[in-house]
Amino acid sequence: MFRRSRSSRHPAPRLDEQQLATAWQVLSLLMDYPDEGLLDRVPVVRRAAATLPAAVADPVCRFLAFVEATPLSALQREYVETFDVTRRCCLYLTYFAHGDTRKRGLALVQFKQAYRKAGVEFDAPELPDHLSVVLEFGAAYDAETAWKLLNDHRAGVEMLRIALSDKGSAWHDLVLALVATLPELKGEDEEKVAALIAQGPPSEEVGLDLQPYAMDPRLNPHPGDDDLPHSTDHQPVDLGQTIPVGAP
Repeated sequence: MFRRSRSSRHPAPRLDEQQLATAWQVLSLLMDYPDEGLLDRVPVVRRAAATLPAAVADPVCRFLAFVEATPLSALQREYVETFDVTRRCCLYLTYFAHGDTRKRGLALVQFKQAYRKAGVEFDAPELPDHLSVVLEFGAAYDAETAWKLLNDHRAGVEMLRIALSDKGSAWHDLVLALVATLPELKGEDEEKVAALIAQGPPSEEVGLDLQPYAMDPRLNPHPGDDDLPHSTDHQPVDLGQTIPVGAP
């Protein structure tokens, strides 16, 4: 699957190729905005999860039980309240590393370039660093590139896990399952997580809100109303349409 030298920064996956693709596909579907088809997909997703190691399958199945026990409107409302209103619970990987700085724009371009180098073109209203996008890309197109992107932003994934755990969110189980597919957090990444907890993501020193976790306007359509409920008019991530294979 992945052939990496000993000097590689990121170790090889703990799951085999098929398990990793299955896990990431399942998590991509479940971490997207819940729509009318979610309940229809639960039996298929549960069967897929049954083929995975317990560290991945068990939290996925707990989340599926939550989905089955919760009306769709409540799921949608909770998703928005979790990921659109709570600034620490961000599904955009570059936000944790770069916050609302100019460097984030460059990082987003690098995500698109990584997709293009893998032979696919990202063309969607969603940002290319959305966790569901990266996982779908890894499951369907290029696991090695997605592996690098996820591990380059490993501290952000851990920060998201901590934030969801603190909030008592059902979506914490999904990030817990994702973490089980990634290398153990240690060294430099542990230091980055500690810095994120203490300071929040970086922000420009001039002309922007300096408080930790200041919202990117692309993430929050009403940056002056961070504590108010946001619209539930989401665009589901569908890479079958947004990342066509073989594009230049």
